[in-house]
Amino acid sequence: MANMREIRERISSIQQILKITNAMYLMSSSKLKKARKSLESTEPYFYKLQSTIESVLEHTPHIRQLYFDRRQDIPEDKRKKGYIVITADKGLCGSYNHNIIKFAEEELKKASDIDNCYLFVMGQVGRMHFQKRKKAAKNAFVDGEFLYTTQNPTLYRAMEIAQLVIEKFEKRELDEVYLLYTDMVTANVQETRMVQLLPFSRRHFGKAPDGTLKKLPKASFVPSPEKVMDYLIPQYAKGIIYGAMVEAFCCEQQSRMTAMDAATTSAKDMIKDLSLLYNRARQAAITQEITEVCAGANGLED
Repeated sequence: MANMREIRERISSIQQILKITNAMYLMSSSKLKKARKSLESTEPYFYKLQSTIESVLEHTPHIRQLYFDRRQDIPEDKRKKGYIVITADKGLCGSYNHNIIKFAEEELKKASDIDNCYLFVMGQVGRMHFQKRKKAAKNAFVDGEFLYTTQNPTLYRAMEIAQLVIEKFEKRELDEVYLLYTDMVTANVQETRMVQLLPFSRRHFGKAPDGTLKKLPKASFVPSPEKVMDYLIPQYAKGIIYGAMVEAFCCEQQSRMTAMDAATTSAKDMIKDLSLLYNRARQAAITQEITEVCAGANGLED
């Protein structure tokens, strides 16, 4: 059995860890509420953008727009695919990073030619993982200049990312762009998802209740439908990226809250067990002292 000094030191160290885990839980809870509030304040704008794009597509069935070009002339094994993968900058958030990295690895395995896959990784954890993977496997190029954090997602950061991938799509450096992130279904359920960002599909907009495309009378736009879409689509892409960033950030904080709550509970249980062990050691020491005093007194009487 450890002596009382060792047990006191262990209890003291666990109490310090308990304070840290409890503080991290409270910080994650505050960040989660803040991120949710910022997303809710911007959602109406992007919903309006979506409805506007739907209206344009419904009234112009024969529009020819760059961001809807599926480039069917390029065979599947020659298509350049870009993957925006959103991970965390830190650990201590349960299986959050493991799940999204594993999901991204599975999607890369499905690619017909992994040498034509390009990774744009947000978050230090994912960036370090895929850079090590690139050195080992020498494939799946990781953009070394794509250095974006996932902490405190902002519209400005989403706009920069959207401009970067759209520019590469326009220059035909990328033929398809996918967004991989973690979505919060409920407070206790998280799901990894992949959304195709580029090219856009007409079937993403203007669906009737039966799943078919709506067809409305043709309308005229000034200066032209293509010019209108040239402005709307980048803004809408920014909204998709921003929404994914906030959802991923919320999932990270929720996972960290769960992990820190479990760590706090474990620390309390350890302190309880150590306190019981300390009391037993203290009682044993007192009993031993009493026994020694009684033995000394008996010796004096003899």
